[in-house]
Amino acid sequence: MRFITATPATDLTYSDVFLIPSSSDVTSRFDVDLASTDGTGTTIPLVVSNMTAVSGRRMAETMARRGGLSVLPQDVPLDVVAEVISWVKARHAVFETPVRLRPGDTVLDALHLMPKRAHNGVVVVDDDRRVVGVVTRSDCAGVDQFTSLSEVMTASPVTIDAALFDGVSAPGSAGADDQNRAGGADDVTAALRQAFNTLDSARVPFAPVVRDGVLEGVLSRAGALRSTIYQPALDAAGSLRIAAAVGINGDVQAKATALVEAGADALVVDTAHGHQAKMLDALAAVRSLDIDVPVVAGNVVSADGVRDLVAAGADVVKVGVGPGAMCTTRMMTAVGRPQFSAVLECSAAARELGAHVWADGGVRYPRDVALALAAGASQVMIGSWFAGTYESPGDLKLDSDGRAYKESFGMASARAVAARTRTESAFDRARKGLFEEGISSSRMMLDPARPGVEDLVDQIISGVRSSCTYAGARSLKEFAQKALVGVQSAAGYEEGRPLPSGW
Repeated sequence: MRFITATPATDLTYSDVFLIPSSSDVTSRFDVDLASTDGTGTTIPLVVSNMTAVSGRRMAETMARRGGLSVLPQDVPLDVVAEVISWVKARHAVFETPVRLRPGDTVLDALHLMPKRAHNGVVVVDDDRRVVGVVTRSDCAGVDQFTSLSEVMTASPVTIDAALFDGVSAPGSAGADDQNRAGGADDVTAALRQAFNTLDSARVPFAPVVRDGVLEGVLSRAGALRSTIYQPALDAAGSLRIAAAVGINGDVQAKATALVEAGADALVVDTAHGHQAKMLDALAAVRSLDIDVPVVAGNVVSADGVRDLVAAGADVVKVGVGPGAMCTTRMMTAVGRPQFSAVLECSAAARELGAHVWADGGVRYPRDVALALAAGASQVMIGSWFAGTYESPGDLKLDSDGRAYKESFGMASARAVAARTRTESAFDRARKGLFEEGISSSRMMLDPARPGVEDLVDQIISGVRSSCTYAGARSLKEFAQKALVGVQSAAGYEEGRPLPSGW
C-alpha cells in the first residue's frame, strides 16, 4: 500500500482515508480470491470477535460455512467450549442446522425458536425424526399461541433429497470462473442449482433436507445461492473450523492443552494490553506445548509490540486498542491509537518477520474492512456489528416500538469481568468490578434489511471484492501491495455518504 501524497504526519482512522482506483484487468468480483494466508484456513477475511454477546455455536457454524472464523470467548467454561466445538465440527458444510419440534408442541414454542435461524422456520418431526411438516411465521399469525403445531403446519412439505449432494465436494472457491459458477463443471454447484430450482418452483423460502424421510438439515434459497459463492472454512477432516481464546492468567498451559484437544483450529491468547510480561509468559507456556495450530496474540498497536509477541511465539498479532463500539478504554485512559495507522505499522512489522496481523475493532462499514485489508491485515475482527443478528447468542427482544434487538456488552466491562471472575471470592470480585473499560449493556438493533449475519457478510464481502477490482488485485496479498490511499477531510468523508431517499 502507498499514499498518493507524502506519508501523513498524524495517525489516521479509517474515516480519514480513502482508496483511489487504479488500472485494473480484473473484470469480475468473482475473480478475486479472498482466502487468507495466515494459516487459519479461512476463505474470507472475517473473524468474529471473542465476545460473549457475539460469538457462540450458531455464529461459529454459520460463519465457518461461509468461510470465516469465530473465536469462542475465554470466559466460557472449558467443558462448555469443548461441547460447542464438538457440535460445530459435526455440522454440515452446506445444510443449515434445523430447528425441530413435535406435532404436539405449540405455536408459542415455535415463535420462541424461530429467531434462532435466519430463515424463521421450524421443521416438525415425529419420534423417528421423519419430517411431517414445516411451520413459518406466517402460519402462526393470528393464531392462539397454545394451538398445536399439527393444526397450523404445512403437512407433507417440499423436501430436498440429501442424496443429491452425495459424492460431491464442498462448494467451489470464490475465485471459480463464470462457467463453474453457472453449474456445468462443478458438481456441488449443479446440486445447489437443482435445489434452488426446487425451492423456487414451490415458492417456499426453505425446505427440509431428508434422507429416506429422516431430517438431515435445512436448505434455504439464499443458502443455496451463497453456497455457490462462498467456500466453507474446513479442517483437514472436512469439518467446519472454529477458534477459541485463552487468557493470560491462571494455568494457561492447561487451558491451551484442553482447547487444542477439544478441536480448536486456532488459539487466541487474549488480553486488552498485549505488550506486557504476562503475555510473553503466556505465549511461552503455549509454545512449550508444540501445538500444531496457529497462535494469535494481542492486543497491541505498535511495531515493537508486534516484534515482541512474534519473538515470543505468536503467528498472528491482534491489533487494536480502544476502537471497538463497546470499549471505553480511550476515553478512560487516553490509551490507544487510530486504527488505520496502527494496522499499517503493525502489519509492516509482522510482514518483515513472516507473521500476520488481525485488525481488531473499529469497523462500521464495508469500506473500513477493505481499508484494514489494504493496510496489510490478513483478517478483520468484527464484534458489535455482528451482535445485532439472529446468530449471536442471547434472546431476541423487542423495544417499546416493536424493534428487534439483542443485548451486547464489552469484554472489559463490569459485566464481563464478573463472568470471568465467578470462581473468585465475593470480595475480590467486588474490588475488580469497580474498574471497567467497557459498556456493560447496549441494545444492538437488528437491521430489518439484514437481520442475519450472512446478510452482513454478503454486504461486507461484496464491498471488499469491489475494492480489490478497483485496485487491480486478484488476492488479498495483491490488494495490500497495489492499494493506493489518500487522506481526506471530514467534509470529504461526508461527501461519500449516501443521502436518504427523497432528500
